[in-house]
Amino acid sequence: MQTLVSQLTTTFVDDAIELVKGFGKVIVHVATAPIERIANACDVGGVLARRQSARRQRATPYRARGLRKLSPFASLHHLT
Repeated sequence: MQTLVSQLTTTFVDDAIELVKGFGKVIVHVATAPIERIANACDVGGVLARRQSARRQRATPYRARGLRKLSPFASLHHLT
């Protein structure tokens, strides 16, 4: 049986981890936004939009999605 102190500690630690993850996502989004804007502006033939729609139609395994999220530039993989 957990004590109140251990429950509060684990809850605080879990919340702190999620807060850091949220800030990380915001920082990555701010850092990659100019690159995304340039890529979308240069996409004359609509290649990026077609790739994104084709990617959405394919089912990605849960584990692969989780591993892809670890990279800060995972959202830019369609540019290569």
